[in-house]
Amino acid sequence: MEHKTLNPMVKFALEFGPVLLFFVAYTRLKENTYTIGGTDYEGFIVVTAAFVPLLLASIGILWKLTGKISRMQVLTAVMVIFFGGLTVWFNDERFFKIKTTIVYGVFASVLGLGLILGKSWLEYVMDELLPLTSEGWMILTKRLTFAFAALAIANEVVWRTMSTDAWVKIETFGFPVALFAFFMLQTGLFQKYSSEEQDET
Repeated sequence: MEHKTLNPMVKFALEFGPVLLFFVAYTRLKENTYTIGGTDYEGFIVVTAAFVPLLLASIGILWKLTGKISRMQVLTAVMVIFFGGLTVWFNDERFFKIKTTIVYGVFASVLGLGLILGKSWLEYVMDELLPLTSEGWMILTKRLTFAFAALAIANEVVWRTMSTDAWVKIETFGFPVALFAFFMLQTGLFQKYSSEEQDET
């Protein structure tokens, strides 16, 4: 399938829209209880059940418009379906909260395994986005491995010690901002190990 360039605003809306809608829906429905099939479900469970098909729809639209889906999106979708399903099936919000730990943990483990084998699998995923030398990719991969591991640990601390309200806010805004800040702090690395600059030299 031919890959197409998508308007950045549309891409942003499709990638982050479901998460923002989850947050808005949760803030409106969190105090409510819904009886479905004779079982009482809190607002968080109902919102989680709605979030799963919404996320899949956004990924499907993104695939239709661009002709491709990233491996991270596929993994995230699988995790959301699995843990979202367990959350609704067992009527237990803890499953959905653990999902974030698993996702970040898998990212850290996969990148870490690549490093052990002397490879940067991050380069394999993001090579088109960042023009870095092999050394630069290895350094960035090491740093991001530790960052993902730290986020996995942070999520465990948050959901086990804080309220659901706090977890939803940190999950929606805190972790994405932390990742954004991480990449912003790598500006020096991007400049020093830019393959484009070395090609010009």
